[in-house]
Amino acid sequence: VQLQACGGGLVQAGGSLRLSCAASGRTFTNYIMGWFRQAPGKEREFVATITWNLGTTYYADAVKGRFTITGDQAKNTVFLQMNSLKPEDTAVYYCAWGAGLGTAPADYKYWGQGTQVTVSS
Repeated sequence: VQLQACGGGLVQAGGSLRLSCAASGRTFTNYIMGWFRQAPGKEREFVATITWNLGTTYYADAVKGRFTITGDQAKNTVFLQMNSLKPEDTAVYYCAWGAGLGTAPADYKYWGQGTQVTVSS
């Protein structure tokens, strides 16, 4: 499975960005796609995930109510709509593919290259 993420950029606090991640290669019906982020000097942390067969979503507390994860099954693409962005959201955002269900990086087998999101105050 190959993942290609894009959509990052520089935005002022309170602004919005939409990230997308397209999956190609071998994909299965029952899988999850998620977003993680990693700020300088910090560990990679869970942001959001979606189960592909049910469309069930899970969010980190830090982004609930501001971020929305959706998926386009026909295009094997997952999106992360980020609203009301804060400086603390600044990080490299990674999309990931997993065959089970989880919110830990170890639950995901394939990773995209990452896209930088910078929120200025």
